[in-house]
Formats: sequence, C-alpha cells, structure tokens
Amino acid sequence: MSRIRDNYEKSLWNRLTRWVNGETDPFQGKMEMKPLREAELKGDSVYNPDQLDQKKVEQYLDDLSKNKEMRAFRLFYALGSVALCLLLISVLLLTVSYLPVLGSPTGPNNNEVSARYIEKGMEESGAVNIVTNMILSYRGFDTFGETCVLFIAATCVIILLRRSEKEIENARETDWKYEPKPDAILQKVTIILVPVIFLYGFYIILNGHLSPGGGFSGGATIGAGLILYVTTFGFHRTQRFFGEKTYDLVKVGALSLYSVTMIYYFYTGANMLKNVIPLGTPGNILSSGMILPINIFVGLEVACTMYAFFALFRRGGM
Repeated sequence: MSRIRDNYEKSLWNRLTRWVNGETDPFQGKMEMKPLREAELKGDSVYNPDQLDQKKVEQYLDDLSKNKEMRAFRLFYALGSVALCLLLISVLLLTVSYLPVLGSPTGPNNNEVSARYIEKGMEESGAVNIVTNMILSYRGFDTFGETCVLFIAATCVIILLRRSEKEIENARETDWKYEPKPDAILQKVTIILVPVIFLYGFYIILNGHLSPGGGFSGGATIGAGLILYVTTFGFHRTQRFFGEKTYDLVKVGALSLYSVTMIYYFYTGANMLKNVIPLGTPGNILSSGMILPINIFVGLEVACTMYAFFALFRRGGM
C-alpha cells in the first residue's frame, strides 16, 4: 500500500490536481530565475528589442498612408457594413409589403380562432377578461411552460450565485451594502407603501379574470414591494417573515399546485372528458373555474422569482 501511495504522490495527475487547487507550484525548485540587472532593480528603462519591434508594428498599422492593406480593409469594412444594412432594410420592407392590410377580413388575425375566443370565451371558461381566458384556458399549455421557465431561471441563478451561510455572514459583517443604513424618512414611507403595494398586487391577481391584470402583473407588483422592503430595512429584518424556507415553500408549492391543475386540464381535454369544476357566474369573484387559482399560483411564482433575482445578485442568498 505504501508503494501505491508513493507512486500516486509522484504521479503527474497528483501534481496537476494540486497545482489546479493552488496547493503547489509545479515549477518551484525546478526553474532557474535569471537575476535582475542593476538597471532593472532601479526601475530604469532597459532596452527591449521585442518591445521596440511591437511599437514599430503598431505605428506601421496606424499609418494608413503607407499601409495600403489596412486602408483597403477599412474601406471594405465600411462599404460592407453599409451594404449589409441596406440589404436588411430591403428584406424588412419586402416582408412588410406582403403583410395584409390592417383590418382586412382575410388577414390571418381574423380567423375562426380569434372569433372563438370572442364569441365563446365567456361561455366556455366563465372569465370576463378575454385575455386571461385565452392565456390561462385556451393557451394554458404555453403559460405553464412560461411559468416553468421562470422556475428554471431562478434555480439556475441560485446555482450560479448562491453562497454558503458562512460566506454570507462574513460578507454581512464586512460589507455595509447588504444591510442599509437606517433612514427614518425612507422607513416611514416604506411602512406605509409596502402594505398598499401588497394589497394592490393581490387585487390584480384576484381580479385577473374580471379586469385587466392577472398573475404576471400582480406577481410583479408584489415582487416590487418585497424589493422595496428589503432595500429599506435589509435582509435580516425581511427574513422574519420571508426567509429562505418560506421562499422554497411558496415557490415550489405554487408550481406544484399549478402543475397538478394543468395536468387535470390536459387529461380531460385530451380524452374529451367533461370538466366537473363549476365555472360559476361570470362577473363574480368566485367564477371562471380554475382560472382564479391558476392566477394565484402564477402570481406567487413571479413574485418569488423577482425577489430571488434581486437577493441573489445583491448578496448571493436570501
């Protein structure tokens, strides 16, 4: 065993691993350093033929009167850039010329799909807001994919920027930027504004099927309120009600419940089964079937994603 250990310690792989980890210098004791001359020790300029040759090359390249190749290249570069821009403009104008006239009944936007959204949307989904009806009902698969993209994006940022608890504690003690200085005016204004922002965000989410709004805009509003609070009072105080465990519970729980809901919709729709969830009376807050819960799930997902991006780019943790 000792021979195997000795062979491994002398192996090229072990030396490479130690060098990559910064444990040793592979050239230490094996490279003879040439002693500095007296002029170099004093800081005086020393003749360096390579440096002088480099300066001559740069002067030759910059002198366009003598360098015909560089002058031709710059002329070709300028003409090529102009030609490429003109070609792109021509292609775009040609594409626009083939577009249908605005409001034309034969246009691709005036087909049976949009007519179905307008004429049958409220009857089939129970949502007064046609846009929410289209996004969360007819095109629910696309919206579910977008929500998964938000979850994956936040996860990737956590993997890349997250630091250990010890690093966060050390940074908190040495860097005042993580915990802002107390500002009486800003704190008083924030205490008044943040509850109003949260309330307005939840209002947008809960009324997304009745009026313009929904999970994305309402979640962005709630996320902005969280960012305002943490900017004013710091992460230590924010963690009292929205720490890392709360973030994980809300984000994973919202996406999981959203997934279960959409799986039910996909299964019933693909198998031509009747949706047993009541749509309610259009115009009431408790209507539109599962669109209201989906709006809530999407709003929580968006709010958590916005806060996670801010917290991770700010200090590497929540």
